[in-house]
Amino acid sequence: MRTRTRSAASLVFVAVAVAVAVLTLAIAGILIVDGQRSARAEAERVTQAVAQTVADSAEVADLLAAGDLDRAAAELQPQIEQVIVDARVDFVTIMSPEGIRVTHRDADRIGETYLGTIPTTTRALTEEFTGTLGPSVRTIVPVEGNGGVVGWVSVGVTIGSIAATLGPRILVIVGIAVALLAAGLVGAAVARRATRQVTGDLPAGAVRDAVSSFESLRTLGEALRAQTHEHGNRMHTAIALLELGRIPEAIEILAETSRQSQVLVDQVAARRDGDPTVGALLLGKASQAKERGIRWRSRIEPDAPRSVLSPVDAVSVVGNLIDNALDAAAGGPEPRWVGIKMTRTGEDELEIAVSDSGLGVPLDLRRRIFEHGFSTKPAGTEGRGVGLALVAAIVDDAGGVVTVDDDPTTFRVILPRRSL
Repeated sequence: MRTRTRSAASLVFVAVAVAVAVLTLAIAGILIVDGQRSARAEAERVTQAVAQTVADSAEVADLLAAGDLDRAAAELQPQIEQVIVDARVDFVTIMSPEGIRVTHRDADRIGETYLGTIPTTTRALTEEFTGTLGPSVRTIVPVEGNGGVVGWVSVGVTIGSIAATLGPRILVIVGIAVALLAAGLVGAAVARRATRQVTGDLPAGAVRDAVSSFESLRTLGEALRAQTHEHGNRMHTAIALLELGRIPEAIEILAETSRQSQVLVDQVAARRDGDPTVGALLLGKASQAKERGIRWRSRIEPDAPRSVLSPVDAVSVVGNLIDNALDAAAGGPEPRWVGIKMTRTGEDELEIAVSDSGLGVPLDLRRRIFEHGFSTKPAGTEGRGVGLALVAAIVDDAGGVVTVDDDPTTFRVILPRRSL
């Protein structure tokens, strides 16, 4: 049975849609938690305000100070029942200093002892307590008269009432979440369409291969341009010396060019199964380094195995690592240098290590660049825009690993050996 591979555009749609869904759920959760906190805070403010208002009533203070609790209950209970309705609280309990109820939502409980904390000092107290009406947020305030505390007023809102006030808020939150999700899905669809216009129905792997091919052509082109430019300069110089009759100097310049290139050619040719494409790349990059005033170092061991990478991917990996090293070295102090080593590990794997004198781009920034997937240079005609992100993707697909060391800054790639 043939498995259908999703296109890059479909993967973009799924990734954006999932991100939007997760973000929407997170926002909805935050809004619900914030709504609960706000509802509770509002309940505390209401109970504090109502309790203080009742406690400040001269009539309440006079009746409690008189000490006749039955008379106080008869006169205050009807008023308190109206306060409960007007203030939209669940209970208002007036009590004696000892906590004997004078008023209560349930008139049958008048005369019983208040359930809750009575402060030991003349201060207000807000708490959550389970009383006759269940768990509630309540505030108890002293009633002062005759130079002391003559009673207490407790006002509460049950947890159930607080939860009920969340209903309208939750509807608003759901509406916001639906709107965000709808907008996100529209954005995902637009992203899919835009991606499809660029990549067609290619799967993600094919897109990566296309980018790798482009990067390979780019880096090879830059290397060949630099090599051609260097050779052109040397030829012009040699011709000028010949015209001046300075034949030995002209021969020396041409011989030096040949010697420098031959060293690298010999290293590449010494590998039994080396990649000639990468060898050509290194010749060009050596010229590019010289053109930028950077000393070039290379060491390619004869027994370095050939990796599992295709020539295109190998050029992308090596080329981008060298380009980033050249960028870093070019902006740093003297001496500026870039080096590459290709060796065999103890596990018969291929190790590619690209080092540089650094400081042009700080190492911690380069670590973040590599971890989060972008280049040290911007996208566009003067930049690359993919760089180390492409290196990471190619090496990961091949089953290899990339590490970053310092002193000196070194990007180290370990790749499995190609199966024979």
